[in-house]
Amino acid sequence: MDRGLIVLAWVAGVLIVLALGKALLLPMKVILKLIINGVLGGIAIFLINLLGQPIGFFIPLNIVSALVAGILGLPGIILLVILKFLL
Repeated sequence: MDRGLIVLAWVAGVLIVLALGKALLLPMKVILKLIINGVLGGIAIFLINLLGQPIGFFIPLNIVSALVAGILGLPGIILLVILKFLL
């Protein structure tokens, strides 16, 4: 009886660990994707600043602008350019 109880406890423990692992994996994927997109958005803003330098156009590179460009992609970059012209 003790052996069966130990095996049952092990199985329950493994199932709990797997369930918690799955529950924590999804937010980690979202955070990793957000970081990667933010870095790519920062690179895109850097390239816009590099190309806009001869005409005096630049977009301030900060965390917010990089995340807007990273999350929204091309529409986010267009949004930042329009906001720069309006403000």
